[in-house]
Amino acid sequence: MLKATRSVVVGSAAAVLLVSAFTLSSASAAGNDSGRHGGKGHSTAPRSLGALGQKAGLRIGTAVDTSALAEDAPYRAKVAGEFSSVTAENVMKWEVVEPQRGTHDWAAADELVDFAKKNGQLVRGHTLVWHNQLPAWLNEGDFTTAELREILRRHITDQVTHFKGKIWQWDVVNEAFNDDGTLRDSIWLRKLGPGYIADAFRWAHRADPKARLFINDYNIEGVNAKSTALHELVTELREQRVPVHGVGIQGHLGVQYSAPHDIADNMLRFDRLGLETAIAEADVRIPMPADSTELEAQAEGYAVLLRGCLLTPGCNDFTVWGFSDTYSWVPDTFPGEGAANIFDENYVPKPAYSTLRQTLTLAAGRH
Repeated sequence: MLKATRSVVVGSAAAVLLVSAFTLSSASAAGNDSGRHGGKGHSTAPRSLGALGQKAGLRIGTAVDTSALAEDAPYRAKVAGEFSSVTAENVMKWEVVEPQRGTHDWAAADELVDFAKKNGQLVRGHTLVWHNQLPAWLNEGDFTTAELREILRRHITDQVTHFKGKIWQWDVVNEAFNDDGTLRDSIWLRKLGPGYIADAFRWAHRADPKARLFINDYNIEGVNAKSTALHELVTELREQRVPVHGVGIQGHLGVQYSAPHDIADNMLRFDRLGLETAIAEADVRIPMPADSTELEAQAEGYAVLLRGCLLTPGCNDFTVWGFSDTYSWVPDTFPGEGAANIFDENYVPKPAYSTLRQTLTLAAGRH
């Protein structure tokens, strides 16, 4: 298992070197694509993002569509060969694992965990507490506060216990904040109050004391009201000895918006609290149809996210939210937008892929 932090590449001089080197052309990085890592004096590089990430001190992961994993051989080969961690895109969400109250279906999630073990990959569990993708019996039920609290405790305990010893990082609480920094008006906040967050972490920790426990959210890449509110919350939780170990920064960007160039400053705030961090769901969507300029802007968006992680000692995972445009969630959620991933529908790498390789290669060279 990789160390949780990197011991090099974070001093001010190293940071300047790392950032300045990103102006190299992505074509030069792509030129090293076919070689194996050699000894001193060789210019060849490891083939996969996962191997390059290992040399730079972090895992490189992807969210996995388990239907595609079972049915699409090229997809399966890319997941196995390109990445060193995996996240269950949907099959660990509550509506899937407990479609009827008290009846669990772990089959698809178990298959992903087994696949990861066979391929030497770590698993990020996603997600235990969320306001979305809840089973119908829960959304439609009329539960007292005490009943709902027990339902949540049981769900967290059952799921974490089922996967005990097999999950590296859990997204325990997902998307608990509004963009203005207030807590989201969810079933959990309305019925249980803000204390549900601390309870969730305590229950998860009891079920698997060795798993690393994260709070995960979107639009917290830069310093803003939402990321500041999250920083204040995790500060309070840590002071109360709640077992929060990390913060997942999702990284869903769009080329039509400014990239979060203050991401390293933001991530270092969490680093100073002794927390791990991860870029947990990176993608960069484009208004369709995509042109070459937008693809270059997309590459820079991915690079901004990765640089923020590399310049933060406690950032130990960089996960793309899917890697092929064929299976992207973006077109259904953002009509008229797409092409958000690092490979196109035919698994041809885009400039973003080459830029990630280049960035990781440069970081590894300073290790």
